[in-house]
Amino acid sequence: MKIITFFYNLLWGDLITIPLPDGSSIGLSLLVLLLIPTGIYFFIRTKFLPFRCFPEMLRISIERQTDGKTDAISGLQALIVSTATRVGMGNMVGVVAAISTGGAGAVFWMWVMALIGSSTAFVEATLAQLHKQKDPLYGGYRGGPAYYIHNFFTKEKVKRYRIIAVLFALSGLLCWGGVSQVISNSVSSSFYNAFEIPPIVSTVILVTLAAIVVLKKNASVKVLDVLVPVMAALYFMIAIFVIIKNFGLLPAVFTRIFKEAFGLRQIAAGGFGAALMNGVKRGLFSNEAGSGSAPCAAAASNVTHPAKAGLFQSFGVFIDTILICSCTAMILLLAPSELIEQFSDMPLLQAAMYHHFGYAGVVFTAITLWLFSFSTFIGILYYARSNVAYLFGDNWWSQNFYKIFALIMLFIGGLADNKFVWELGDIGIGLMTIFNIIVILPMSGHALNALNEYLAIRKK
Repeated sequence: MKIITFFYNLLWGDLITIPLPDGSSIGLSLLVLLLIPTGIYFFIRTKFLPFRCFPEMLRISIERQTDGKTDAISGLQALIVSTATRVGMGNMVGVVAAISTGGAGAVFWMWVMALIGSSTAFVEATLAQLHKQKDPLYGGYRGGPAYYIHNFFTKEKVKRYRIIAVLFALSGLLCWGGVSQVISNSVSSSFYNAFEIPPIVSTVILVTLAAIVVLKKNASVKVLDVLVPVMAALYFMIAIFVIIKNFGLLPAVFTRIFKEAFGLRQIAAGGFGAALMNGVKRGLFSNEAGSGSAPCAAAASNVTHPAKAGLFQSFGVFIDTILICSCTAMILLLAPSELIEQFSDMPLLQAAMYHHFGYAGVVFTAITLWLFSFSTFIGILYYARSNVAYLFGDNWWSQNFYKIFALIMLFIGGLADNKFVWELGDIGIGLMTIFNIIVILPMSGHALNALNEYLAIRKK
């Protein structure tokens, strides 16, 4: 735990402290100092891509998929895989954690991270598509940051490894192991609150069902194609019902979000730093922009132009944070604060759902979280394929070994301390982000050229 805490503080602790006139201060971590300037830089370089290209993102998402290769996944399927991990744990557990520790103001900073992060997501996904390669084990394609990092540092093709690429791949496997723990920890907690089912029972059931799916060769995408759209739509409709039911309270909720994001009272009390830090941290955990996770799915897609893979993933960030994360935030903030302020983590969301729907809301939350968690676990193992292959070569023993390792972490997380599993996941995603950003900044010109070329083709 001391080792975990050391690395966590190194990545997410206060690297720079800005003093305020009243004697308080704002601390900025290494990850905040990396992510926000990088996101703003790409936001400007892509000429405000989330706004400029939003109609095109919608168009390619609903266009007919003409992929004739059975082994390769389509761009839409790559979006579904990445959405499975985004619209999974981050949207429920991540938002709850952000509001629990950073207050309502953290929601605003999650929105900001989504807007600037969508441009970052475009760049990394397009680079992954430009540097993809054939996958001899699963068929189709594979790639991701480990591969474009390798190509960036390697001029000769004979080089097997590059240290930054190796570190990224290892960090990814560490992160997804930590996420596996967060998944089962949240599921066991919510099922205990809803049904008083002992954590060991809910964890064993989750691990058993996950093993049945992930130990098959290509079951992942087929399961997610059905599961993700249904569960996301259902959760969205529940949130819309809550919003309509409490429509009169919306002005007060938005006022609270903006006041706590910028209010002088929050700055004086140190709440501004907490809102900013937790909004950025959970925003990254939720939408994954800049971390290098989603490019592992983007590289596997068979699209007619590399920029389309980038637009798909940029649209995924919008779906994740602006839509689904906001749904969770509204469910929480439209409940009376005095009713839920005594709770934190998943009991906080269940208390809010109890207020809106009674005991049925608690049950719905537990079941929805289970489905979201299940899809997240399948999605992260899809990500892991290319990283395992980069580190250990094309063989089934290494692929199956990591799947078993992830299943073990899934089991441990259901029984482990919540703080431990969160920090392990934060360390992994923090390291991934550092190694990824080191390379996508100098390589971004290739992605921007692809965007300009694609838009020129579309204009014709």
